[in-house]
Amino acid sequence: MAPMDRPFVSFLTDFGDRDPSAAICAGVVFSICPDARVLELTRTIRPFAIRDGAVALSAAVAYLPVGVHVAVVDPGVGTQRLPVAVRTARGDVLVGPDNGLLMLAADRLGGATEARALTDPAYHLPAVTSSFHGRDIFAPVAAHLARGVPLDRLGPEVGLADLVRLPIPGFTVRVGELASAVVYVDGFGNVKLAGGPDHLFAALGHLDGGTLLAVELTDRAGVTRTEVLPWEETFGHVSVGALLLYEDSLGRLCLAENQGDAGRRLGLTDDLPVSIRRA
Repeated sequence: MAPMDRPFVSFLTDFGDRDPSAAICAGVVFSICPDARVLELTRTIRPFAIRDGAVALSAAVAYLPVGVHVAVVDPGVGTQRLPVAVRTARGDVLVGPDNGLLMLAADRLGGATEARALTDPAYHLPAVTSSFHGRDIFAPVAAHLARGVPLDRLGPEVGLADLVRLPIPGFTVRVGELASAVVYVDGFGNVKLAGGPDHLFAALGHLDGGTLLAVELTDRAGVTRTEVLPWEETFGHVSVGALLLYEDSLGRLCLAENQGDAGRRLGLTDDLPVSIRRA
């Protein structure tokens, strides 16, 4: 996507709806860069859930204008973890804590090409607290970048290999089985799995809509059971309350309940194993 006529800044946080923290960060950007267009992606990432934020950010950034994208899910705020800005191949800059939150999005934007530690106080608020770096460091840095401050002014270079990456569960293709795991459960309770349809087809062969699958699940209580459900194109191809496996809008395998919450119903959360076979 081409840059906009005015600088673009987006925010993704776990700040929630009760307090004005997210709006305060937007206000800091406007006070430094009044011409900025600011878009709040969400403030309702599950508190402290870095991977949830990373997956959500990576899902969004490719559909945003080139700009500065701030993400704050930061349970280590005020500790030795670095505040960073990461330039990507597409030209965007990702701003946030170096705790793994930014790197899936960087990959989606062509990969990281440069990173800087945010150590220069000239681009922070005058008083930096130990508990609100979203307001005191990340928002003002984003605003200065939007105004055209070069990335190398923000602080020393950080080696790209040194940036923190989250452990993301993988998958294994076997004859007759895809061994997968839960990567993320979204706000509707749809369960995103490691691997995509191509990997499923490699394990099981081509699947027509309605093909029944035996999905072995281990829930958060450690109980293992098998659900028989269809491979379908979309929710509306099964009855309300029925489970299905489908390809989501980003090409991932997704276990869902039509008009329901599959994650809650099945007791699933991050990293739990899921095995898929033909029924």
